[in-house]
Amino acid sequence: MSAGRRVIVLGSRNPGKLRELQAILGHLPIELRGLDAYPNAQLPEETGQTFAENARLKALGLARQLGTWVLADDSGLCVDALDGRPGVWSARYGGPGATDEQKVAKLLAELRDVEEARRAAQFVCVVVLADPRGVLLEAEGRCAGVLARAPRGHDGFGYDPVFIYPEWGVTFAELPETVKNQVSHRGRALLRLAEKLPALLAPHE
Repeated sequence: MSAGRRVIVLGSRNPGKLRELQAILGHLPIELRGLDAYPNAQLPEETGQTFAENARLKALGLARQLGTWVLADDSGLCVDALDGRPGVWSARYGGPGATDEQKVAKLLAELRDVEEARRAAQFVCVVVLADPRGVLLEAEGRCAGVLARAPRGHDGFGYDPVFIYPEWGVTFAELPETVKNQVSHRGRALLRLAEKLPALLAPHE
């Protein structure tokens, strides 16, 4: 660890999430590491019924395994016309091993006959920072949008290619990364967490 820098491990092996985390929190005196740096780490089972419960399970479980600070999130897409689905099951939508493309295809198939006025959805994200003793910080972010009828754009990951951000009229996969990091559900949650983090880091500077 570099002098004066606190190690924080992202509780995910998703490279897209690590890039977002580095872009938003990189100005702070922290050293960010992805879970790939810990090949023996076991992701806790997501048995919670809410995003917050799952984020806490992952952050606390991994912090106790690794003996260090862990930042974990649980996020997903909540579709009005599907009564909030896929929700906390967003990452597992489509079955075990389903690719992002397969998850998106399943979602679009379910919405095939849903008219434009009923294609509203929102991304929700809860981020939790924990150490082996318990939760240190928690924050939530939400972003409302509309679902496209076909994927658009080549950036982002997950459901980004079909989530239209109304203020720009483009999908998250078409949105410049700097803008997405400000307005996305995860970006908003991380920005809220970033406001509180300096006070927590102060004793270690």
